[in-house]
Amino acid sequence: MVQASNSDLIPLIRKLESIAPLSESERQAILGLPATVRVLEARQDILRDKDRPSLCCLILSGWVCRFKLLHEGKRQILSFHVAGDIPDLSSLHLPVMDHGLATVTAARLACIPHENIRDLVIRFPGIGTALWRDTLVDAAIFREWMTGIGRRTALGRIAHLFCEMYLKLQAVGLAEGYRCELPITQIDIGDALGLSNVHVNRSLQALRGRGLISLQGRTLVIEDWPGSCAAAEFDATYLHLERPSPA
Repeated sequence: MVQASNSDLIPLIRKLESIAPLSESERQAILGLPATVRVLEARQDILRDKDRPSLCCLILSGWVCRFKLLHEGKRQILSFHVAGDIPDLSSLHLPVMDHGLATVTAARLACIPHENIRDLVIRFPGIGTALWRDTLVDAAIFREWMTGIGRRTALGRIAHLFCEMYLKLQAVGLAEGYRCELPITQIDIGDALGLSNVHVNRSLQALRGRGLISLQGRTLVIEDWPGSCAAAEFDATYLHLERPSPA
């Protein structure tokens, strides 16, 4: 691992400013956080259930997922995370991990000691408010996922996930023009949305057949944003973004 540079922490500023305002002094304080950079390949564990971390992991690049494993090896993906996210922020106050974190793609992480984050929020309460808001948005996303798994159709669940990830990536400058990276597999989608591979495949074909999306390698193109939102019953309010979503 190597020491992070100031510019490495810019994704965190972009993420927080997508949901809350930051002053110039708060931005500089974030850039001054001590952190070490960890580089991982795809499909590697970052944290495991029952771990007791002393660091928080900021995603600098790549995709990460939260997940739970059942004893027979079945996996439930709980959320996907991209640059700017701190998916283990809860470990500041909940010392024992109750789920795992793993890379979906190759990823760069900035590891920030808990003590430095605690000191930061004491010195800059506005940053503490932004981080608290981030955890509340996380909870809102969990509510949407629960609603989707419980009540949406397979096609609606997948369309909803695609709309959500596009807006999350757009908010931190990683997507535009209704195009974004989509490096997850059909198995990942099934594990996240409670669907079999057959359901995922058929629903993707239906989304393409209706002209709502196209998939070009690892790139998702939302060909019809209003139509995709309608199919998903997607309302971006739960993301609580400061920046406007696409028309």
